[in-house]
Amino acid sequence: MAHDHHRPTAAARSRGRLTATLVLTVAFLLVEVVGALWTGSLALLADAGHMLTDVGGLGLALFAIWVASRPPTPAKTYGYYRAEILAAVVNALVLLIVAGGILVEAYRRLLAPPEVRGGPMLAIATVGLAANLACAWLIREDAASSLNVRGAYLHVLGDALSSVGVMVAALVMLLTDWTLADPLASAAIGLVIVPRTWALLRQAVNVLLEGTPPHLDLAEIEAAIQRVFGVRRVHDLHVWTLTSGREAMSAHVVVDDVGESDRLLRELHEVLHARFGIDHTTIQLETEPPAVLRIQGPSSV
Repeated sequence: MAHDHHRPTAAARSRGRLTATLVLTVAFLLVEVVGALWTGSLALLADAGHMLTDVGGLGLALFAIWVASRPPTPAKTYGYYRAEILAAVVNALVLLIVAGGILVEAYRRLLAPPEVRGGPMLAIATVGLAANLACAWLIREDAASSLNVRGAYLHVLGDALSSVGVMVAALVMLLTDWTLADPLASAAIGLVIVPRTWALLRQAVNVLLEGTPPHLDLAEIEAAIQRVFGVRRVHDLHVWTLTSGREAMSAHVVVDDVGESDRLLRELHEVLHARFGIDHTTIQLETEPPAVLRIQGPSSV
């Protein structure tokens, strides 16, 4: 049964929105870097650093989409689908490093808080929040179906939360002159980044290790296969993810009659596709080996 296994990935369908998000992010990054240097705000500089990783993450996501769209070759029979997963891993690692840097600098500033201009800091953070929310809105739907886009989305969402933290710190400083609000806000930004990024990294590594996709239950798949008429049992069942939204499966299926292979393969594929969304299936049909007859000779007295 022939299938088109090299269809556009979930991430590829969001290329235009990712490009628009990248352009908007780069434009505000320049504004935020200048503003951070002018106001002397670590929270604003942390937000700018996070936004710089957004630029890198979005650019990497777009590059991975381009690589993944290349057709399979004799040396790369699955094509380059995994490039998107590798991009998600790199994005997650970069974010964790940025979060660590923010926390270290926040600790340093808690010991020696510098002077910060709260008014310009608040204005720039407000514009940043608007830009981040616009970017998040552009790619929010695609983030549900692609780990690559989800990595970029988490970058942008984390930046939106960062902007809120900067705004709160600026308001506190304007109302109370409490300069510790700036490094505390930057530390909060760093702590917000870590849990979501760690979850993304775990998902991406699970794909690279060819683990069973978390939304699929191997026991349910085995039971569904065994309910197909003519199937006796299943063994050597494996399910893994090629890239986000693209699962593959291989199995040995013991049947009553391999002469019905056309019907069996068709029904098995229909079940796996309709119920579990698995399109790429490799199924080997087998029959039970004949029982070994043990012939006992005459016993001697």
